[in-house]
Amino acid sequence: MHNKITIVGAGHVGATAAQLAAYREIGDIVLVDIAEGIPQGKGLDLQESGPLEYFDCSLIGTNNYEDTANSDVVVITAGVPRKPGMSREDLLNTNVKIVKSVTEEVVKYSPESIIIVVSNPLDAMVYVTKKVSGFPKNRVMGMAGVLDSARFRAFIAMELNVSMEDTQAMVLGTHGDLMVPLPRYSTVSGISVTELLSKEKIDSIIERTRKGGGEIVSLLKAGSAYYAPGSAIVQMVESILRDKKRILPCAAYLEGEYGITGIFMGVPVKLGRKGVEEIIEIALTDEEKTAFMKSADAVKNTIKNL
Repeated sequence: MHNKITIVGAGHVGATAAQLAAYREIGDIVLVDIAEGIPQGKGLDLQESGPLEYFDCSLIGTNNYEDTANSDVVVITAGVPRKPGMSREDLLNTNVKIVKSVTEEVVKYSPESIIIVVSNPLDAMVYVTKKVSGFPKNRVMGMAGVLDSARFRAFIAMELNVSMEDTQAMVLGTHGDLMVPLPRYSTVSGISVTELLSKEKIDSIIERTRKGGGEIVSLLKAGSAYYAPGSAIVQMVESILRDKKRILPCAAYLEGEYGITGIFMGVPVKLGRKGVEEIIEIALTDEEKTAFMKSADAVKNTIKNL
């Protein structure tokens, strides 16, 4: 029996994630959206690419959550995207209602699923999902760190003119301007980027990473990033459903780790069939701790506004 993946939201991010998941044959895919015809059309279009891309998983688009029943993983991308000049926090009031409604449907039809939240503002939306679902903390997480670290990796590789395949990076904290990229834990073939780049150049790359989503929003002028977010989603889904136990930075619910309790923060986790199977605590310098706590305070303030 194939794994079953539901992707809520048939916009650019959801459709891209569905496409990449199908190409990797991770499982059967249900694309669900409130817009009539959009998920059905995209689902059928993707299914028709099967003979060309050589995949045999099924793809359906639907407006009915009954079709999502008994999903193994549910990815929530639903919500209003950012427009130029908008912060992720500007989306709070609209998206909290959407995510709450979606979560109630997920709990009703897939009570044993693992939920990955992508909707912005990420740290608040994944908090809402956990509260509404009542799921244990290992089965609710946010996609942020994989995307942010991918941007950091890309910018490092571009600056050094080296293979992106050999470039690794670590980004912790909130999904926003107060994220905490960690150059000490970022490497090219095991060599720390602090050995390869000047502090000024690293600081410049960190700033670009923090503004990475906004840079794309300003260029597109209508809509936000979707290729890299789609890839980040699929890396997490694949690690879970294939029990790969990859160590990836994800928004996880903290209960004392890193000195923080009761909120979701981007930290390294082990992702396997049970979801977040372990939160990994890494040593931080005083400067990194300060930045991480500042990031946590921002998340707490956003949650207060709920």
